Amino acid sequence: MAQYPSFAPYINFPGNAAEVLEHWHELFGGDLDLMSYDAMDTSGFPFTPPEGAVAHAHLHGGLVNIAGGDAIGQASPAPLDCGVHSFILQPATVEAGRELIERIASAGGEVAMPFEQAPWGAHYGQAKDRFGVLWQINVEAAPVQAGPED
Repeated sequence: MAQYPSFAPYINFPGNAAEVLEHWHELFGGDLDLMSYDAMDTSGFPFTPPEGAVAHAHLHGGLVNIAGGDAIGQASPAPLDCGVHSFILQPATVEAGRELIERIASAGGEVAMPFEQAPWGAHYGQAKDRFGVLWQINVEAAPVQAGPED
């Protein structure tokens, strides 16, 4: 059995879990395990899920580890672009960071902050995906190598 990071945010999507997670799967890679209520017996449930609603999904093994499903039986959650959350990705190289910002933007998103060297030494930028989710891209500065002692 593969080991994954021990932390994964769980998102209650406003009825578009499959669409968002499939998009993120294309952007960030990994494996997407998606289970629809359509594939299970819901006769004993205290609610009737809409056709195609996602009961549970997990995107893991690529650049992200995120789980979630469609919100059912409760007030609809706010859209994903509610402004109270963002996700930080930390690719290994500046080139990978630059490519990631461009990939998000070219897939219907937008660059929210250009990817440049930040005052703290890292390369940093932001992109909003087509669902309004803010992705912060941070590539740590290489450690300063000590020179030979004189």
